[in-house]
Amino acid sequence: MIGIRRCGKGVLPFNLYYKMQIIKDYAEQKICMAGDGANTIAKTDGKGALSTRERQINMASSNYDITRDKAELRFLTYDQEKMISKFHLRNDEHYLYIAFVGRDYRIDRSSGRIEWKTDGFSHVEHAGFNEVLAICDVLCDSKDNCCLSGQFVRVNDLKGTVRSSGLGNDLYEKYAKYFDERTSSLQKACEALGGEKQKIGDVSYLLHPFPFLPLMLQFWESDEEFPASLKFMWDENTLDFLRYETTYYVLGHVLERLKELMEADTRLCLTKE
Repeated sequence: MIGIRRCGKGVLPFNLYYKMQIIKDYAEQKICMAGDGANTIAKTDGKGALSTRERQINMASSNYDITRDKAELRFLTYDQEKMISKFHLRNDEHYLYIAFVGRDYRIDRSSGRIEWKTDGFSHVEHAGFNEVLAICDVLCDSKDNCCLSGQFVRVNDLKGTVRSSGLGNDLYEKYAKYFDERTSSLQKACEALGGEKQKIGDVSYLLHPFPFLPLMLQFWESDEEFPASLKFMWDENTLDFLRYETTYYVLGHVLERLKELMEADTRLCLTKE
């Protein structure tokens, strides 16, 4: 069944399974470290042998890396042809290809490893936790007939959510302060990600974290009365494409990419001076 993984007698959503795995793997790692002093997790296939991919996972430097690597392995249990058809993915014998937050990624069809490219894949980097979990969730767990509504709302007003105070307020505040008085650099960063300029706010752009999934950024600079304000709006049907918690993986990566591009622009300006 697409969108669930079996665990005991019940079933768990893809990303909930991995949140639980972070806790479970941390405990297992501590036990192994106490037993032999090695910073690895000793797991076998039941026959005393570890696959090459499993050994790579055991050598991961953090529990987030371990969870990322396990997500890549579980990606292999899903129907890749269905993903290709649903999202019109470019593909070949060895890889699936997908764009995410202004970068091109490839997914190894035999190992599940997700990498992003520089220089036409002549040099690649292993994708991080947020990237892998976001890409896996969209490709593996999106609804069969997912489609956009054309209406933009806050994340807690998405169809299928229960109203709450929400997550990520501190995250917004941190980046709002960083973007304040850097609107020109923020505009350049949004445009570098292919953003389309909008009219609401001091800086406002329609971004596409995935080619098929939009995200609206709206930013207001601080003034004498109000602090800087940052708001994101999602298509009302976003949860047809990914889970509620995955919106924060996506948003976290969008914000980091914007900051990265702004810092690069600052360095370029200093070089020209």
